[in-house]
Amino acid sequence: MSQPSSSFQIHDERFQSILGPAPTLQLLAENDSYPFAHEAGIYVAATNHLFITSNRCVDTEGQQSVRITRVHLNDSPVTCEETSTAIPMANGGINYGDDGILICGQGSKAEPSGLYYMSTTAPYTSKLLKGDFYGRPFNSLNDVVVHSDGSIWFTDPIYGFEQGYRPTPSLPNQVYRWNPANGNIRAMADGFGRPNGICFSPDEKTVYVTDTDWVHGDGSIDQQRASSIYAFDLSIYHGEPFLTNRRLFAMADTGIPDGIKCDLDGNVYSGCGDGINVWSPGGVLLGRILIEGVANFCFGRNGEIFALNEHRLWRVQLGGHVKGALLGI
Repeated sequence: MSQPSSSFQIHDERFQSILGPAPTLQLLAENDSYPFAHEAGIYVAATNHLFITSNRCVDTEGQQSVRITRVHLNDSPVTCEETSTAIPMANGGINYGDDGILICGQGSKAEPSGLYYMSTTAPYTSKLLKGDFYGRPFNSLNDVVVHSDGSIWFTDPIYGFEQGYRPTPSLPNQVYRWNPANGNIRAMADGFGRPNGICFSPDEKTVYVTDTDWVHGDGSIDQQRASSIYAFDLSIYHGEPFLTNRRLFAMADTGIPDGIKCDLDGNVYSGCGDGINVWSPGGVLLGRILIEGVANFCFGRNGEIFALNEHRLWRVQLGGHVKGALLGI
């Protein structure tokens, strides 16, 4: 099922170039039994598969869990395969290595929050790579990105505690950098209400972090709290990276900016309450892909975007020249 052009809202003429001559919105899969399409969105180009994580599922005994689904995009219609619930409360993720993905496990009362590696082939084995800051347990890791130097950057808000599946927080709401080559881990940025999505600009000179403090884990909303994207310069001092020149890049007028990605032209995309909002590198709102409730998404090939809005998975087709900065395809 395809949607009409009214699914795209133009605020600036530059958005027309991104959309291309005939943008489309196609429903690929839906599941009314549980919100299977919530976070991550990890496109594996070699096999044309997509890995996604569900929203929280609660069983009859009140136990919370998250399911990880592999979407087989080559099938017609596409098919969805549940792969694993071994990573505790899986959330954001990214491609990692030749045959794996990296997933933020938010953790549980008994299992640590941290960075988990998962194989992209059956039996989908997983293992914890990093679960603490010099012995202090993380709160509930949310999203992650990998720099070209191999370092891993991630956000750690306190949503798990607020939603009842993590113990009392031991750390502030912060952004971290972990270098798996030497084990060094550093807190890189603080001062957030709830740091959430994170990505690099195509040249890796800018780091974007979303702050979703507008809504807390208990569902309470305060219009005075941040629903914003902050930009930082990635600077080098004494041979080491620092995040400098923090600035307000953009504010979402509806809901919160959750997942965030860039295209190769430096435009910034974020899943907000009314869909995917797109800003220029200079912070001007160019337009919106109107899919209510999209928290996260990822780029596929040649202008494809896979958008997740809980019970439904959508394929957005923009102009074929548009390429996500993460994979460059």
